[in-house]
Amino acid sequence: MNSGFNSSNSSDSSDTGSGTNVIGSGIGTAVGYSGNGEYDGEYGGDYGGGEYGEYEVVIGLEVHAELQTESKMFCGCSTKFGAAPNSHVCPICLGMPGVLPVINRKAVEFAIRAGLALNCEIAEFSKFDRKNYFYPDLPKNYQISQYDLPLCRNGYIDISSERRIRIRRVHLEEEAGKSIHEGQNILESSFSLEDYNRTGIPLLEIVSEPDIRSPREAYVYLSTLRSILQYIGVSDCKMEEGSLRCDANISVRPRGSIQYGAQTELKNLNSFRAVERGLEFEAERQINALRRGERVVRETRHWDEARGVTVPMRSKEEAHDYRYFPEPDLVPMVIGREWVERVRGELPELPGARKERFIVEYGLPEYDADLITESRAMADFFEACARSYRDPKVVSNWIMGELSRLMNESGKDISEVLITPEGLVEMLELIDDGVITGKIAKTVFEEMFRTGKAAREVVEEKGLVQIADESQLLGVIDQVIAENPGPVADVASGKDKAITFLVGQVMRKTRGRANPQVATRLLRERLQGGSGDSSA
Repeated sequence: MNSGFNSSNSSDSSDTGSGTNVIGSGIGTAVGYSGNGEYDGEYGGDYGGGEYGEYEVVIGLEVHAELQTESKMFCGCSTKFGAAPNSHVCPICLGMPGVLPVINRKAVEFAIRAGLALNCEIAEFSKFDRKNYFYPDLPKNYQISQYDLPLCRNGYIDISSERRIRIRRVHLEEEAGKSIHEGQNILESSFSLEDYNRTGIPLLEIVSEPDIRSPREAYVYLSTLRSILQYIGVSDCKMEEGSLRCDANISVRPRGSIQYGAQTELKNLNSFRAVERGLEFEAERQINALRRGERVVRETRHWDEARGVTVPMRSKEEAHDYRYFPEPDLVPMVIGREWVERVRGELPELPGARKERFIVEYGLPEYDADLITESRAMADFFEACARSYRDPKVVSNWIMGELSRLMNESGKDISEVLITPEGLVEMLELIDDGVITGKIAKTVFEEMFRTGKAAREVVEEKGLVQIADESQLLGVIDQVIAENPGPVADVASGKDKAITFLVGQVMRKTRGRANPQVATRLLRERLQGGSGDSSA
């Protein structure tokens, strides 16, 4: 029997501490629930829940997040994504006879960190168990997981000021391999290939209570959970790489009932939008079946993204079918209080708290603060700018506008962009100083995004300095007056809006470089002086 923690990878090793005290931060009562944990029939939320008439939707989510350790859960193989198939494997993660697993301490610490951020109680005593099932992506024919003594339990996430979603448990387990299906999906494939590089990667399973009452609320819960996990640095949560996955359990029941309906589990939910769409379809399918007097069958269903429907996969397995028993090759874990308190002290400011601080400290509207703090990297970028620029709202506008647009078009994350906070501030100060116009700034910003060059360097290279010299502008203004007699006459007759058109023509001829304030003043002076021709 192996009694040690994995120290084969220094980056995944940490002192486990000592002591036997149970660590917890306290749990509040869920909104809409009585103190004994039963649903009391009241719903108060911002994300729907009343759109199904006489029926109520009950949703619970199981989220799997791969942890950002450098080595696997029970061996020293690399967890790096994108390697050649079956190149990050060894006898341990392939389940060869005679091998022994060794616990990765960094993975345990990451799980503790996640549990604390999710307001969970951290167990004093925890153990691993074998979950037995047969599937091609599981080379041992069992998965090392946690059953009755998870590392974290009884947590919650507040998804709004009125809605709290309880978390039943957070536990550690090892990842399975990746099946690559020959057809469009598993149901249409004649064969599958197996890549075991993913096998054994540390996996955090986060199981909510069935507190979610609409597909939209499920989407918000997932977005909030992802932000928290990214903020604390335990997972990159990239659904496109499979490091964050979600299975959804959904049932419907008559509104006001405390009895749960037949539960359906949804698989193949590869994006937050897919989760929402799949749950929307399944809620309507179940409600329509009940209205027709049909029975809803307890089963697992596959979400077909292309068709926008769920299709049956198999009848729902019961938990006892997995024949759990304590993992004989791993001793139980005793989690010391000082280790937990050290991890608690290292937690960063979480997205909810940061959002509220941005509203108070920087005067941001709630909408701006909500979007900016969704990503820790984006929030860091904003704050670095806001601390050195006079107007945080201007910074917010550029981040949510031009920066987000360019990121979406290029498919880049904020951590990948070449523009720095210092670069954005320099560009904004060029606008303030009258060196460039706001319109030209967008051109400068795009070049900065593309090349990483400084704002002033781009302005000088492309000759984009704002024209504020009156002698340069007067020639252009006289030309615009001569070419546009109609608007000139409108201005003379008191239709002041025509001046805006004339200023626009000046900006067009100078390719946006004219100082609009100076151009407007000179136009008014020319027109009020009675000079409607270029000879004045």
